[in-house]
Amino acid sequence: MLVTIIALLAIVLVVLFLKRKEGSGKEDYEQLRSQKDEMALELARSQQREENLIGERADLKEDLEKERGERLKSDRALESAHAYLQAQQEKLDGQKKEIEETKKQFNLEFQHIANQILEEKTKKFTETNHSSITLLLDPLKEKIKTFEEKVEKTYQHESAERNVLKGVVEQLMQQSMQIRNEANNLTRALKGDSKKQGNWGEVILERVLERSGLLKDQEFRLQASVTDEDGKRLQPDAIIDLPDDKHLIVDAKISLVAYEKWVNAESEEEQKIFARQHIQSVENHVRELSAKNYHELYRIQSPDFVLLFMPIESALSMSVREKPDLFSDAWDRKVVIVSPSTLLATLRTIASMWKQERQTRNVLEIAREAGALYDKFVGFLQDMQQVEGQLQRAMERHQEATKKLGTGAGNIIRRVENLKELGAKANKQIDRKYLDEEE
Repeated sequence: MLVTIIALLAIVLVVLFLKRKEGSGKEDYEQLRSQKDEMALELARSQQREENLIGERADLKEDLEKERGERLKSDRALESAHAYLQAQQEKLDGQKKEIEETKKQFNLEFQHIANQILEEKTKKFTETNHSSITLLLDPLKEKIKTFEEKVEKTYQHESAERNVLKGVVEQLMQQSMQIRNEANNLTRALKGDSKKQGNWGEVILERVLERSGLLKDQEFRLQASVTDEDGKRLQPDAIIDLPDDKHLIVDAKISLVAYEKWVNAESEEEQKIFARQHIQSVENHVRELSAKNYHELYRIQSPDFVLLFMPIESALSMSVREKPDLFSDAWDRKVVIVSPSTLLATLRTIASMWKQERQTRNVLEIAREAGALYDKFVGFLQDMQQVEGQLQRAMERHQEATKKLGTGAGNIIRRVENLKELGAKANKQIDRKYLDEEE
């Protein structure tokens, strides 16, 4: 802009010069002179704006440097936070390992401490009290032995479960294949009867539950009646109990009429029609199941989703193939669609959780019994200390009585012997050792 203004000013001067040279009028000269002044004023303004822009540019550059510095600090802080998080995770893993090692060593250390205390205290007992102490310690030894056997049995059971894990997985696969074959065979036999299919789905669900390792009426319940907040009674097909008083709801009343028609369709066009009908049936049931709000039922602590059991693996596979987002749509309505194999795997996991829960309870019970046994043992030692003190006091009194009997002037032995010497008739004689001690 500055160059342009200078060029214009030069042109004006040239024109002014030419006008004067040609003898143009004073009026034109004044006009040109006025234009020159305006140009000069505009030039000054342009220079001022340029200076302002230079200043703003410097400020912006300074702000940019500050922003870059702040960003660098943020990046360093983020790296530090990541490093700290990783260190804390490693520390947590180490603490977990230490807890496991401590748990394993607890029983051996307790036994060692108990035996050490027992050995230290028994050394203080005299030989005359040995038989009595043995009688007192036998029950304690028996309890310690029982405690050791219980601990050993618990760990042997856990080790055996690890060893048979491979067999359990293979059995799970075989059971899943058997359930799948049974499901396909029974579906062909039902021929589109919705009620029979619903009942049959409940039968397959019960078989899966029985093969999962869960205990009926203890860890899962069938057709159990529950009440919602409005007092309305509902009857889910299955309620699976989880540790910590949680529950999982399973529904098996899905219709497979359209799927059976799809299996028996004679053309691709018919298959497409029946496939759409099957997908629509599944979506309708998902909406109905979601509307029941099982997770809000009175006295049921359930996750905020329900398992929809589809008893035929191929029916679920076809559904997902025809509608890939079927799972995500159902999940949005808090419904999870499962097949016999996926449900069986889930139930096996839950059964493993229950086994771990029972083992944890056993460990807690062992710890409680160990604490009670330790308290009893401390009480026993205190009683033995009291017995020892009483025996010592009895010995002291015995010695005092013996002194009164045979020592000192006018002791009882000497007086009794004097009676005999004075002529008292007696058939027995005082043992000579008492008379010697008296002398």
